[in-house]
Amino acid sequence: MLTSKQQELLLFINERLKKDGVSPSFEEMKEALNLASKSGIHRLISALEERGFLHRLPHRARALEVVKLPNSPTSAPQKQTFKPVIASTNKDIIGAPKFGIPILGKIAAGVPIAAIQHEIGTLAPQEELSPETHFALEVRGDSMIEAGILEGDVVILKRTDNAETGDIVVALIDEEEATLKRLRKRGKSIALEAANPRYETRIFGPDQVRIQGVLVSLYRKY
Repeated sequence: MLTSKQQELLLFINERLKKDGVSPSFEEMKEALNLASKSGIHRLISALEERGFLHRLPHRARALEVVKLPNSPTSAPQKQTFKPVIASTNKDIIGAPKFGIPILGKIAAGVPIAAIQHEIGTLAPQEELSPETHFALEVRGDSMIEAGILEGDVVILKRTDNAETGDIVVALIDEEEATLKRLRKRGKSIALEAANPRYETRIFGPDQVRIQGVLVSLYRKY
């Protein structure tokens, strides 16, 4: 699931590629989306790349390739009724024991964007963890593979708005984009660091990022 801005940018790039054979400049993208700065475009492109919608061709200027489009690119984005933290689905991925940690949806080790809508299952971990203080997410994407976090893994996080440098966190960016990354504090700035050399570290101001949870354990199905 993409945000309205991500979808708008992806469709704009796709139309320009079909029309001109070359992707638009950052300035053209900024104007088309009515954004104040090119840094917003950079973040959107990074998000689309991590989610597998865009590919940047190396050593070429203005070289973007659209890998895929949303299933319904012309449909209007749904209004969100809850804080946009994780993408949710009705699919039950681990079963539903009577007691356990709620699996609230899927998080890309990249950038999932959507509201919490429904639990998609529950997880009964061996350690004693309260569902009041912990929640679980199914991982999508490969940006944390060198931290041992693979696609399909289920991560358990402690609910908190505070984290230390080096913690792996669910971070909410600009109140609309959530991601699973390693936190680095750099003076007044906050860096969200991937564990895969294919993805760059992203730097934000302190009021752009809110911590939603800190990773405490991981479960893998075989």
